[in-house]
Amino acid sequence: MSTVELVKEDEGEDAITQAKQLPEMSGYHVLIAPIEPEKKTAGGIWKPDQLVDLEQSAAVCGLVLKMGPDCFSDKDRFKEPWCKVGDVVLLGAYKGTRFKIHGQEFRVVNDDQVLGTIDDPRGFGRT
Repeated sequence: MSTVELVKEDEGEDAITQAKQLPEMSGYHVLIAPIEPEKKTAGGIWKPDQLVDLEQSAAVCGLVLKMGPDCFSDKDRFKEPWCKVGDVVLLGAYKGTRFKIHGQEFRVVNDDQVLGTIDDPRGFGRT
């Protein structure tokens, strides 16, 4: 996935520059963008920013942005790759190293911390 694909067309050059700041992954690390939680409840009530931030940090779904060159290369452990760039994956809550770039949260996890892929992350949450 190119850096241009990570941003919407109408976000301009600043967004492309910010997307270029994403780190390259080394070894068996996977760069994940957590799926942003809903900012309103099902009843239409706005959630406080602190609750949205807490839900983001505990997110269990994310978009695979980049993968290191050694991801899923251990043929004794992985018969085939568990995911690829562009997949939405299921993760354990609070897994990985979390960091922010320009307010957007990202996570780096090990290849074996990916639990599976999902088609539609809507409705997934931590219990």
